[in-house]
Amino acid sequence: MSNIIKILSIDGGGIRGIIPAILLAEIEKRTQKPISELFHLIAGTSTGGLLALSLVKPDENRRPEYTAQKVIDLYEIEGENIFSRSVIHRIRSLESLTEEKYPSEGIEGVLRKYFNETHLKEAIVDVLIASYEIEQRIPWFFRSSRAKTQIDYDFPMWQVARATTAAPTFFEPLKINADCVVDYYALIDGGICANNPAMCAYVEAKSNYPDSDDFMLLSLGTGKISRPIIYSESKDWGLAGWAQPILEVVFDSISATVDYQLQKILNLKDREKHYYRFQPKLNEDHAGIDNTTPENIRMLKLITQELIRDCNDEINSLCDLLMR
Repeated sequence: MSNIIKILSIDGGGIRGIIPAILLAEIEKRTQKPISELFHLIAGTSTGGLLALSLVKPDENRRPEYTAQKVIDLYEIEGENIFSRSVIHRIRSLESLTEEKYPSEGIEGVLRKYFNETHLKEAIVDVLIASYEIEQRIPWFFRSSRAKTQIDYDFPMWQVARATTAAPTFFEPLKINADCVVDYYALIDGGICANNPAMCAYVEAKSNYPDSDDFMLLSLGTGKISRPIIYSESKDWGLAGWAQPILEVVFDSISATVDYQLQKILNLKDREKHYYRFQPKLNEDHAGIDNTTPENIRMLKLITQELIRDCNDEINSLCDLLMR
């Protein structure tokens, strides 16, 4: 048990990233340790990638600069700056029909402020951040373990965070210059291929620790939309009808599939629980990834606090395992 490899995975979900941030703050409170001291590997997609990078950014003493509580503040204070647009942009984009919904200046300003010039190789513990390369049409993973050995794969953390959060229709893709065979990478939100990156994280950990056969994984969601798609309403839908709900269906189904796989792999009958997944249910009023109103953020916080109360014993069991 002393050699157990501990993995943290955080889903995408925009402003709903405050949900896993609150859960991680609760874990830090119960264990009295920063998240970076509790896990060997932290993986994230989109807002989960932003959260993961925040938790492994070092200060001048190689200690974590941001606690999970400070990341909660990031969502509350900077959410409106990330998802901001002028009246001119709103008009020019025809309400996001002809251009991305939000200009990149807002989110890039926040990311530069929080990450400065810190590079991926400086991560306190290993991180795996998911993105997608649109010209090569391949999943693209930023790996701190690779950045430490290959200088051409070491990028500023703010750029990594910008790439993984470049949600199509919300933000324009990120073009990152590269010192290798290709001149640049064109990247979008990792949710396209791994909105729940838990299985990717498990594979990465197996690769990084080939001699270990004992793994535990904590997977944190950003809320599952509870609204059903009614057959009588959807049976005659065309492109316009499916345009918005199909993304929710794809993301939810991929996440649920990963959850099913890891339940079977890690929660074996002859030993204690090694896989934990926390995922609250949301209604449509709180599902928007760019709803930064104080009222919505307050409701997301209340929903997460309810989840913590409902899962109190399970969280205690998890913390006991993390502290071994």
